[in-house]
Amino acid sequence: MSSITLTNIRKRFGALEVIKGVDISIADGEFAVFVGPSGCGKSTLLRMIAGLESISDGEFRLDGELMNNVSPDKRGLAMVFQSYALYPHMTVAENIGFSLDLKGTDQAEIKRRVSEVSDKLQLEKLLDRKPQALSGGQRQRVAIGRAIIKEPKVILFDEPLSNLDAALRVQMRAELQELHRTTKSTIVYVTHDQVEAMTLADRIVVLSEGQVQQADHPIALYKEPDNLFVGQFIGSPKMNVFQARVEAVDGTSARIVTDDGWSIVLDRARDVTVGTKIQLGIRPEDLSLAYPSAADITVRAVLSERLGMETYVSFQTTGEPAIARIAGDHRIGTGEEVPLKINRNACHLFDAAGQAIRRA
Repeated sequence: MSSITLTNIRKRFGALEVIKGVDISIADGEFAVFVGPSGCGKSTLLRMIAGLESISDGEFRLDGELMNNVSPDKRGLAMVFQSYALYPHMTVAENIGFSLDLKGTDQAEIKRRVSEVSDKLQLEKLLDRKPQALSGGQRQRVAIGRAIIKEPKVILFDEPLSNLDAALRVQMRAELQELHRTTKSTIVYVTHDQVEAMTLADRIVVLSEGQVQQADHPIALYKEPDNLFVGQFIGSPKMNVFQARVEAVDGTSARIVTDDGWSIVLDRARDVTVGTKIQLGIRPEDLSLAYPSAADITVRAVLSERLGMETYVSFQTTGEPAIARIAGDHRIGTGEEVPLKINRNACHLFDAAGQAIRRA
């Protein structure tokens, strides 16, 4: 187990800068997840930690020791790739133990450690099979076994579940959580899937265009995003955003009027000025079905998706279409008026540039 410190890390390919001054600290034993849209630089950053990409500027320290120019095999790290990268001519046991074999480890010791790792990953009955005889989930477990048998300081995962179907991804997420619990390894995990990030991470690092937007505990990101990008990236379906202005301020409350004409009074909104244009963020799950007399807003449905335990209602606004995530099964037709209650305590405010306006 080890701590990682990235200080003002930059990566350039010719004149193109893809990592733009990143500062990240990962504690010993932490499960850190780099998340962001395609092209944000998360995999490049992971490869720089692994030593597979050079660092143009800045410092990477592992347990305080500078690693910029240390070769990948001397860093004490292990990496699990999206493609599994197993040797097709080798058995599961041979794949898992290959790194120890290269080091000249005694065969009896290799067999003991392969047995120990395979038992942990539920591969003990598959040791004589070759990769082509395994399912996707089994291949991924073999790739993980090959990584952890080296007892690395840090395990790096580059979108390891993206080739698996939905049910298997859920199962593998649970297995990765158990792996982290039992090994107490420092893990750096890259994914574009914010659900994976929310369920696995001790801390999430949200990246966009080669820069860190926010790094925090998953629930802190969900409840208090620093900006509109993080607010809309974390959460599914994504946060609704309505253009609005501040109509009145009274003590610690403010009356917000959206471009759709909805008037909403929000408590703990003292840091706004009358007449200011703002952006109002409301998560779909913070809109609930209400009796017409108790509704905060009434919208017209353009689409409803019945999922059994909940119903997604899409409705048109003056801006982008919005979604209400309503508990329970409801038959709502296209064009039907839908009265909605807003969870005002959970609303988010952003300035015109998309920076969060904190509600005290």
